[in-house]
Amino acid sequence: MKIKISCGLLSAFLLLGLNIQAQKKINYVNPFIGTAGHGHTYPGAVYPFGMVQLSPDNGTEGWDWSSGYHYSDSVITGFSHTHLSGTGVGDLYDISVMPTINEKVSIKPFFSKFSHSNEKASPGYYSVYLQTSGIKAEFTTSERAGLHRYTFPASNDAIIRFDAGFRLNNNLPTDTQIEIVNDTTLVGYKRSTGWGLNKIMYFAAKLSKPIKSYELYTDGNIRLGSNIANSRSSKAVLHFGTTENEAILIKVGLSSATQQGAMLSLSEISGWDFNTTRKNAEDAWEKQLSKINYITDSKKDLETFYSAFYHTMLANVTFSDLNNQYLGGDGNVHTSKNYKQLSIFSLWDTFRSANPLYTITHPEMVQDLIKSFLSFYDEYGLLPVWVLHGNETNCMTGYHAVPVVADAILKNIGNFDVNEAYEAMKKSSMQDIRGTKAYRMYGYLPQDSASYSVTVTLEYAYDDWCIAQVAKKLNKTADYDYYTTRSMAYKNLYNPLTGFMQGKNSDGKWVPNFDPYHSDHFQRNAIYIEGNAWQHSWFVPHDIQGLINLHGSKKALTTKLDSLFSISSNLHGSNVSMDISGLLGQYAHGNEPSHHIPFMYNYAGEPWKTQYWVREIMDSLYNNTPDGICGNEDCGQMSAWYVFAAVGLYPCNPSSGEYVFSSPLMNKATINVGYGKFFTVVATNNSKKNKYIQSIRLNGKKYDKIFITHSQLQQGGLLEFTMGQEPNTKLGTSPQSIASSVTQ
Repeated sequence: MKIKISCGLLSAFLLLGLNIQAQKKINYVNPFIGTAGHGHTYPGAVYPFGMVQLSPDNGTEGWDWSSGYHYSDSVITGFSHTHLSGTGVGDLYDISVMPTINEKVSIKPFFSKFSHSNEKASPGYYSVYLQTSGIKAEFTTSERAGLHRYTFPASNDAIIRFDAGFRLNNNLPTDTQIEIVNDTTLVGYKRSTGWGLNKIMYFAAKLSKPIKSYELYTDGNIRLGSNIANSRSSKAVLHFGTTENEAILIKVGLSSATQQGAMLSLSEISGWDFNTTRKNAEDAWEKQLSKINYITDSKKDLETFYSAFYHTMLANVTFSDLNNQYLGGDGNVHTSKNYKQLSIFSLWDTFRSANPLYTITHPEMVQDLIKSFLSFYDEYGLLPVWVLHGNETNCMTGYHAVPVVADAILKNIGNFDVNEAYEAMKKSSMQDIRGTKAYRMYGYLPQDSASYSVTVTLEYAYDDWCIAQVAKKLNKTADYDYYTTRSMAYKNLYNPLTGFMQGKNSDGKWVPNFDPYHSDHFQRNAIYIEGNAWQHSWFVPHDIQGLINLHGSKKALTTKLDSLFSISSNLHGSNVSMDISGLLGQYAHGNEPSHHIPFMYNYAGEPWKTQYWVREIMDSLYNNTPDGICGNEDCGQMSAWYVFAAVGLYPCNPSSGEYVFSSPLMNKATINVGYGKFFTVVATNNSKKNKYIQSIRLNGKKYDKIFITHSQLQQGGLLEFTMGQEPNTKLGTSPQSIASSVTQ
């Protein structure tokens, strides 16, 4: 049967397709993605990599409220100015503001019910209708300041509360202050402890309407006859009279260094034009999102992609103020010179995909990032591990600033002191804390010396390989040999009888009672962090051929990989980490140690299985709903994985400068690689069924490799995949087609 389509109908379809692609990129971003489930994202207003994250807090304590907000909640207790995107621990929530009307007892907690039907979020903007008070709350931001607009009903007692002592989850205020400078100006600060032990945030606020009257509270007690409240929990309750639909606007500037710096941040928002400030934020987001022009027939896929790309730009955050000052790693105020100090480094997560993505889309930010690392090194003595607003939390394992610094050096990104960076890398590797001394002594971390011994050993080995590559570039032969030897430490924990990486004590004997399904993350004697042997036995991205050799053959490794994806998802252990989520068999996409695993088939002669599983992960574990991220977003890592995979590339070895191929989800993606050059990836005959690469062409010529290098990408060009429904089992199987490995 032949189906006839009229010219008019065909034109309508074509116009619909053109309309979808002609939309601004910001229109495809849904900030609510990840706010449900265990995504731990926030929906509020933020500037790309901005200091201010102006977002609602539900006031609920709990793991799934780490960002302050969870989609399941129905109450808002305030709007604070700093939040973490997708972390597994909650902190910050600095300077909470909340409007209400006719509160008779002003010190009691203000809250309001709300409905998602009256809530909106887009890049640089958030709004919600507060049902309890009848107030519409709207927010937008500049880089270092937030702009509030509260539209009140008619009221003789419209109220806005400033709470410098607001606390949630792990954050505990220790010293706060609010000063009423005049009838339109407030200043103050919040010192707090928690995940970050010694944080401070200064604020300055300007109001568009004079205050009629106010009360100040210190630790719950009203403070009379003074314009300053100073205590562990300081609050200001401001009173106004409003007419129907009258808007009161507030500008709030931040600085981690000084009160004057916070006041200067207000200069980023001139006047009281909310819509212009919002447009400026939207323009900034459109510029950043337009660095990748992603084309597909599916609007849902467009929304998932651009929301993921958006999430990669919520951290690292700007931390130096307009005086270039910031709180340093030594607890003192420092000045950044010729760069922007950044903070919130979730390096255990982001070194895998997010940081390599920045080297393509944000090389200018990478320079600031490395200089921020080196400033922290000067202040603290070591490169950062997990830094939160100038505080080293020492969270998670590895010294993963090393691969980020190495990647920048090896890709020739940034103008910084390479020799200082190299010495900082070495010093982090030679520290005597975090199990490094025992690791150097035994050639692995013994389990009876420190916890998480398998995870630590494998991650230190990889970081050491990164140091070796920089040593090679700098012609430091002895260092190159030394760190290359250290990078082979993973071999000492491979048990050929089980095929897993296992814990070993200092006497060289295996830890008894091995169970590959067992995870005891919260126990002090846990062998693997946030996972089990199935998830942690694959982290050898620098020497996958060496791992193949340990298994005996490529077929043996792929058979083991097949089992990983197909066996039961059951986990054993009394303290199984909640981070083990997004399970496909024992593969846990909701946590970062699994992220490179699907791409390992590329090294073992069966790349079509990479194509199958990457497409399966994208289709089943990401979507454009609030529950669209299957695990903690972790400051952009979960989303960066998707951005790479959706265009058919992935940095399986994050610091190798190589991107292995998978199964592109789009029809076409054009990446602005800078200097007026563009790299375009096209997938011909692509569809849900046609997920397998049949052939590859690079710049019009047949291409037999299943990876490209960063230098090839930076030159610009055209990479063409022809897709089909059946695997091409001959493509990418020759030794010459496979990405590099220490062992050849």
